[in-house]
Amino acid sequence: MFDADGHIFEKSAEIFEHLDGPYKGRTNLMRSPFFPAGDDWNRTALAVAGDYKEGSNTKRGEEGAPDQWIEVLDALNLEGTVLYPTAGMTLGIIKDKPWATTLARAYNNWLDQKFLQASPRLRGMALIPTVSPDDAAEEMRRVAAEIPGMAGFFITAGVQRPLGDPFYYPIYETAQELDIMLAIHAGGPGHRLDMMDRAIMARALGHPTSQMNQLTHMMFSGVFDRFPEVRFSFMEAGIAWAIFTMERMEEAYDQWSYEVPELTRRPAEHMTGGQLYFHCETDEGILPYAVSVLGDRQLLYASDYPHIAPGEVTARLHEMRERSDLSEETKSQILGENAKRLYKLGDSLT
Repeated sequence: MFDADGHIFEKSAEIFEHLDGPYKGRTNLMRSPFFPAGDDWNRTALAVAGDYKEGSNTKRGEEGAPDQWIEVLDALNLEGTVLYPTAGMTLGIIKDKPWATTLARAYNNWLDQKFLQASPRLRGMALIPTVSPDDAAEEMRRVAAEIPGMAGFFITAGVQRPLGDPFYYPIYETAQELDIMLAIHAGGPGHRLDMMDRAIMARALGHPTSQMNQLTHMMFSGVFDRFPEVRFSFMEAGIAWAIFTMERMEEAYDQWSYEVPELTRRPAEHMTGGQLYFHCETDEGILPYAVSVLGDRQLLYASDYPHIAPGEVTARLHEMRERSDLSEETKSQILGENAKRLYKLGDSLT
């Protein structure tokens, strides 16, 4: 079994040591957070007030150090994990190109040194400066050449332009050239939900709606037709949104397909063709139906540790293993085989 989406908590003071260029050694940079806030909701404060046992609010303090990750993998009998950022998910809203580029490089080197070199069971997702696709492509090539522990490249759904925009083609071209996947990760509850006046409202809708927007724009802009060899994953929004969006796109295609002559296949064919992967929650009631529609070769298990506390991660995985409405083969695919295929890990976890 393999975890397709774990996380880390960044330490700006540690990333600072990896900054280069005009930022190297400039301690006054520490006055401000390296990564901007995604919205106005402090998730740790909410967890403390509501006594929700997320990874930043447990008895032993903040979770997610390399040795703690190995403990969790052993406890869950997981072969390994791919580590996604937390604060770094907002890199895509930084407008300063030199800073975004330097920060991405520093983060990637820090992640490699602290986590990836600690164990081959810990793989990483590299940050890329989407504000400057040419610089992003250069960083992608550097990472591919210098950091073998990176499993893919991270893009937040909360970027400044929709991801079907040709502006991003240098990123997609490079991913296709390198044969390394791209992950579109839900951008957080705040994106496009500023009207909500309680965090619970934004939390309920933020992740799926950000993914719905990006998938629809990428689909009807022809990204998946233009770059058919790129493996894309859509992370941390469950699977129900994808089924709903596919049906809406199919209906729209029946009515207005003349607007998208660049599409060589219908949306449903793209969704089920093996190029696109989707995270699913272990307790989603719709999961058996999703398997009947999408098949079981494109769905991914994610622990979300340390955003989720270890005890809850264990309970959720146990419930998934015990589900009677999914076959053992389907559970095997979701709980590991699909992630290995997406990230092209093979038998390299030793």
